[in-house]
Amino acid sequence: MIVRIFSRRLARDDSERGFALALVLGIGLALILLAVTATTLSVSGLTTARADQDSSAALAAAYAGVDEYESRLAADSSYGQYGNPNSLFTQRTGSSVIQPASTSPNPAFGVSAGGTWATIAGSNGTASFRYEVDNSNFANKGQLRIRSTGKVGKVTRSIVATVKGKGFIDFLYFTDYEIADPSLGPFDANGQQTCVAQHAWEASVRPNCTEITFSGGDILNGPVHSNDIMHICNATFTGTVTSAYSTSPYYSPTQGVTYGAAGTTQPSHSGCTHPAFPIINGVQQPTQDSSIVIPATNQDQLKGTRIDDPQNVPRPGCLYTGPTKITLTADGNMRVVSPFTKVTYSGPIGTPAPGVIVPNCGTPGSAGLGSAAGQVVPIPNNNIVDVQAVPGAGDPNYSATPAAGSAACSGANTNTNSTLGAVAVSGNGIGFPTVATVGGKFVNEVPPSATSYGCTAGDAFVQGALSGRLTISAANYVYVTGDITYANTDGDILGLVGTKAVWVWNPYLSNGTLPQDQTDRTIHAAILSLNDTFTVQNTNKSGSTNPLPKLWVTGAIAQKFRGVVSQNSGYIKRYSYDPQLATAAPPKFLAPVSTTYGTTSSAQVSPGFTANGSAVPLG
Repeated sequence: MIVRIFSRRLARDDSERGFALALVLGIGLALILLAVTATTLSVSGLTTARADQDSSAALAAAYAGVDEYESRLAADSSYGQYGNPNSLFTQRTGSSVIQPASTSPNPAFGVSAGGTWATIAGSNGTASFRYEVDNSNFANKGQLRIRSTGKVGKVTRSIVATVKGKGFIDFLYFTDYEIADPSLGPFDANGQQTCVAQHAWEASVRPNCTEITFSGGDILNGPVHSNDIMHICNATFTGTVTSAYSTSPYYSPTQGVTYGAAGTTQPSHSGCTHPAFPIINGVQQPTQDSSIVIPATNQDQLKGTRIDDPQNVPRPGCLYTGPTKITLTADGNMRVVSPFTKVTYSGPIGTPAPGVIVPNCGTPGSAGLGSAAGQVVPIPNNNIVDVQAVPGAGDPNYSATPAAGSAACSGANTNTNSTLGAVAVSGNGIGFPTVATVGGKFVNEVPPSATSYGCTAGDAFVQGALSGRLTISAANYVYVTGDITYANTDGDILGLVGTKAVWVWNPYLSNGTLPQDQTDRTIHAAILSLNDTFTVQNTNKSGSTNPLPKLWVTGAIAQKFRGVVSQNSGYIKRYSYDPQLATAAPPKFLAPVSTTYGTTSSAQVSPGFTANGSAVPLG
């Protein structure tokens, strides 16, 4: 009995021992699995953290590539021509690039497995980048796109950034000197100009210079900059206002202020009140900023009409010679009158170089461009029209005699109506100076100066409605002879560039009247005068309207000297910045002599390369 009980207990104890052992082994295995899992998770977390760290660093490296490319552009404004033609991104955008000279290679232009990357300084070789260039919109919009790929470890990330240089079109209103153009007077008894072009703090005095003031009623809706000290009286500013002068208040106050080492005193503006400058991003305007240097000539724009340079000018614009009248039409065309033009491109006579696309610029001669009515041709969209003076012997556009019908520029605009009477006016062959009908009689326009309406000068006379993107550049003057508007204000862009003044035509007639001062004038354009000014004709004449009409300019105005817009006649300013110009320039528009570049937009995209340098096919 005892044995039987013991046996049952022993059997039960053996069973419980087996269960306990299994339980201990199960718990131990679970603990081991927990430890392994914890270790795995820890290692995985470290790996994930490292991957996240490398990913963030690779993105930073991509942005560093954009910054480095911008610094190269700032040092060499022509650097946009360089890149790697084997880049898939460059090829997809239709861009034309070349590699830099072997003496100055750029490792960031690598595009293949095992190829070069540019190393970021201070990273001990762990961070690098490559970039690819899209320059397809540089000529017509002033934009460059960069796909920059950063690499850290085995991680690559890419961004696409749009880069644009700081230029004249960043400002609604820019002026180098806040005085009237000395070449327009005053003059001494010997006919020599008496004003010296200097910034206000560069001399103790500016004798005989005409200092121009922003006056009451003027409204400027956009950023304003001057390399000089602005004279401001009652005008309204809504954007940033900056001056290259380094001392507050950065403009000429009402009652005059002493400034500069020489102790110059600005003239008093009696009757003025301080303008109410805005606060922009928490900063009270005006503020100080660096000077911007205007190029002396528009030769780069003349080069834009060459047909023998496919690398730099694959799509030349139109070249016209001598006084040229251009009337823009909203259907994308323009009517051109240009009697002196013999060849509508620059470069050697002959067929275009292979790959060069030449626009239809019209047919030279009396049956086309040289006729009184001119010729209707499509605008060279996303391109340039350049007007040059009649050149010397040896040039295909050379002419030994004036244009047909202008007989040594005398009597070119003669009217011989028996009822109204004949008026003979020495003119430029395309109708300037004009002849008006007043009170049943012909009355001739009095040229505002001896240099107006030159017979063989490179003058452009422009008006009309633009449909497209175009820059019109003149070797001499640009005359705005009527309203200039856009058919589409969200896409059309016009640039007007005069080596000398850009004039708002305001004819003074021999009977003492100013017929144009009865109505407002509208101009949509980015305007640039390289050596002179943007101004209105005959503002010293007595006008017949009170108050004066308004000059509505939407775009940008840049000039070497201040121009008079209103005086006894003329216009009250109504200037507004065209927001399109913040991201795009008129085609082949001139940039400052030196500039900085900045990113106007950027976005992350799929990586362009793997970590071993292989290109990723575009989707």
